[in-house]
Amino acid sequence: MTRATAVRAVLAVAVLLVSVYITLTMSPRLGLDLQGGTRIVLQARDTATVEADRETTDRTLEVLRQRIDSLGVSEPTLTRSGEDRIIVELPDVQDPRQAAEVIGRTAQLTFHAVEGEGTDQPEEETPAPESTADPAPDTDPAPDTDPAPDTDPAPDTDPDRLTLPDEQGRLLALGEPRLSGAGVEDATAAFDAQGGAGWTVSLEFRKGAGQDWKKLTGEAACHPAGDDRRRVAIVLDEKVISSPQVDPSVGCRAGLPSGATQITGSFSADEARDLALLIKGGALPVPVEIVEQRTVGPTLGAAAIDASAQAALIGAAATALFITVVYRLFGALAAVALGAYGVISYAALLALGVTLTLPGLAGFVLAIGMAVDANVLVFERAREECADRPTRSLRSALTTGFRKAWSAVADSNATTLIAAGLLFFLGSGPVKGFGVTLAIGVVASMFSALVIARALTEIAANSRFVSDYRGVNGIARPGAVRTWLVRKDPKLFRKSARWLVVSAALVVVAVAGIVVRGVDLGVEFTGGRLVEYSTSRPVDVETARASIAAAGFGDAEVTTAGDGDLSVRTGKLDNDGEHTLRAALAEEGGETTKVRDELIGPSLGDELRRNALIALGVAVAVQLAYLAVRFRWTFAVASVVAMVHDVILVVGAFAWLGRPVDGIFLAALLTVIGYSVNDSVVVFDRVRELWGANRRTPLDTIARRAVLQTVPRTVNTGMGALFILAALAVLGGDSLADFALALLIGIVVGTWSSVFTAVPGALALERSAKAPPPPAPGKGKGTPRGKARAARRDPLDNGARV
Repeated sequence: MTRATAVRAVLAVAVLLVSVYITLTMSPRLGLDLQGGTRIVLQARDTATVEADRETTDRTLEVLRQRIDSLGVSEPTLTRSGEDRIIVELPDVQDPRQAAEVIGRTAQLTFHAVEGEGTDQPEEETPAPESTADPAPDTDPAPDTDPAPDTDPAPDTDPDRLTLPDEQGRLLALGEPRLSGAGVEDATAAFDAQGGAGWTVSLEFRKGAGQDWKKLTGEAACHPAGDDRRRVAIVLDEKVISSPQVDPSVGCRAGLPSGATQITGSFSADEARDLALLIKGGALPVPVEIVEQRTVGPTLGAAAIDASAQAALIGAAATALFITVVYRLFGALAAVALGAYGVISYAALLALGVTLTLPGLAGFVLAIGMAVDANVLVFERAREECADRPTRSLRSALTTGFRKAWSAVADSNATTLIAAGLLFFLGSGPVKGFGVTLAIGVVASMFSALVIARALTEIAANSRFVSDYRGVNGIARPGAVRTWLVRKDPKLFRKSARWLVVSAALVVVAVAGIVVRGVDLGVEFTGGRLVEYSTSRPVDVETARASIAAAGFGDAEVTTAGDGDLSVRTGKLDNDGEHTLRAALAEEGGETTKVRDELIGPSLGDELRRNALIALGVAVAVQLAYLAVRFRWTFAVASVVAMVHDVILVVGAFAWLGRPVDGIFLAALLTVIGYSVNDSVVVFDRVRELWGANRRTPLDTIARRAVLQTVPRTVNTGMGALFILAALAVLGGDSLADFALALLIGIVVGTWSSVFTAVPGALALERSAKAPPPPAPGKGKGTPRGKARAARRDPLDNGARV
């Protein structure tokens, strides 16, 4: 064992031990789409006096945090997104009506003196509210030292006076605001068993506000009991949330000190808690609008986890079996490295604290199938070395395979990392998680292939048994596909233009689907609401549509989803409307459970649709720039043309199939872009190498040889991903089926286009280009001749000659 192999082995063992420890001692952070709950995105809006910037949004977030904490939700999460958005995540909350109502209160909380009865009082009066503002039980009120003023209320003559209905709907004339919600230090609900007052709300004010409160209640106490003017009105969002009378024991001008105030009344426990919550939460610095709301039932998340786990196990087992059959012993060692990759990438997700979302889980599963890419590149290169020099040692062929495959491995993984970065920076919500898991998967797969798999195969290559029995190791003999291609030697690019015609025809068919059938944009891009229900009794679509229409939702679209579930899509629908809709379905289907709920505001839908187009445009530009730097401009343009070809075909296929296009589809599409460029990079990397070594050979011949040499790699890596995606498509249910379908189509058309679109396109561009062929390997500009010879030397050759 060489020193380098020993270092790789020690490093691999150390990383695996740490990964196993992390896996056993840490638990994953599940997103709401996996654990169930509600996610609300709030947009802060400017007012006439306050701008919704980073500072005011942070203050708004803190106010909302107080309100949410008081709801009793387990481990809520509130974070600012960008300058003026707040993301609220409420685990296990399935009915977001209460949370949305409390969060949505936006106006200032103010305290007013009641000046008397409102001017528009109806003829039949309802009784005055029974709530009172009492001194705390341990507080003695100050004596009544000042006489009460005239008890007859003055006539209401001020037309500009604020008039609002109290809790019972009786109009009250209010004075100007005397305190704001900013002066409230705390408000708590408690049950007063000792005093027999039942549920009460205790108030505490900040230092300056406490004096204002004492003065306000002292002035109110100067009026006789039962007089409206002895009341204090607490107003939120232009609504009187409480208007208690000052207790008769409080003397005129004495008032209630801060910390010695209780609001009593015939409160239930929920009413007392809600009132305390609203008073303590106070006012939001700026108004907020719900632009996105998603609710996922716990059963849907659990089913997605189970389905993904099954797909990962079945797909990984099929991939491991496939590469073992193709590459024998070395394939089995690569399968061991694949298992190590799964442990390392999962541990990395845990260690980094990544929140695992449904698209992220799909990305983790998909990366397992793509992790064999580097191993296949190396093994195919080693097979070529053994075929070219049958007498060379197995260890030497393997080392050369790793060295020659490095540029293709680096470039192909770089393009996938670019796609992952675009998903993270330009995606929204759970799609960001897909970008993170895909990036972690790429890095972990390179480590497993270049460190773990290399250490295992180099140790095996040193064995005499493995070296002598060439049919065992899996790389000493060419594969069946390569042998067949070499024997047939098809003249693929004798008339390369015909392949471009075929590709153009496929694009025309896809565009026809987009134009004729149209693209079914999901609610994420159009705005509106999509709710999925599960009923205890089967309900057909027509019956459900009739029930919903009778409830006043005639424009709702009803379709089937999953195993007998119903999917309802409408335009604008608030939480109360959703509750009414669900009740209408329950009349026909019995117990009706909300499985999934997505609400997207029209402004956010426009923004997400615009960002999706920007993401696709940036993806094309960035990939073009990278390829232009790493390859000739003709190769870069041809690769990007093939990539656009793949995008159009995938979108066209979804248009013809009538499948929805949403955020998860966008994640799949950007992954297809990375995969397509990945395939093209491998082919053009081989074209560059062969052309540099055979500068006088016609380019179409070079391209044919490059394609025939790389087809085994393209087929074998594609099979690994196809196994995983087929398992996801079959087992993943509606949540992952469209994602898997988009990638299945993308991988098939990407494999086609990398050979029959990118290569013919590059040949057509090269005919008009004036640039010379690339330099031979090791003879680039400024490379000394001696160093070029050294670069081609066998790694195990010490240079000695006799």
